[in-house]
Amino acid sequence: MKKKTATVFQLDKIESRKSKIAGMGAFAIKPIKARSKIGNMTGELISTREARKRVKTLKVVKMVEFDERLALDATHSNSLSHINHSCDANCYIRLIHHKVEFYAKRNIKVGEELTADYGETQHEEQLKCRCGAKNCRGWL
Repeated sequence: MKKKTATVFQLDKIESRKSKIAGMGAFAIKPIKARSKIGNMTGELISTREARKRVKTLKVVKMVEFDERLALDATHSNSLSHINHSCDANCYIRLIHHKVEFYAKRNIKVGEELTADYGETQHEEQLKCRCGAKNCRGWL
């Protein structure tokens, strides 16, 4: 069941570095056009049961559940795993065919941190949001 997923689109346009939001972030090193696909998050496809076990041992969670059966462990992934949450995101996430795809919602300038609205999470509104957006919901 364990297999890697990998696709390169515009990964040459981003790099990982320290974020003001949380830990590491993904930043544009070249302009990214609105509505363009940035790429797919890589990782290990595992059972959702295994994902929930692993989460208990992780300090930084990089897990995406697709359904009751499958999840993606992006602990050892590309720079897209460093895209932090923002309530006023410049990217959006699309889950399709057990892939996690990232697209630009608008034009993204060089030096700008890439962010996505994570939507509903396993945190059940218990994790404080640190995005700093004017429309911040205050939680994840």
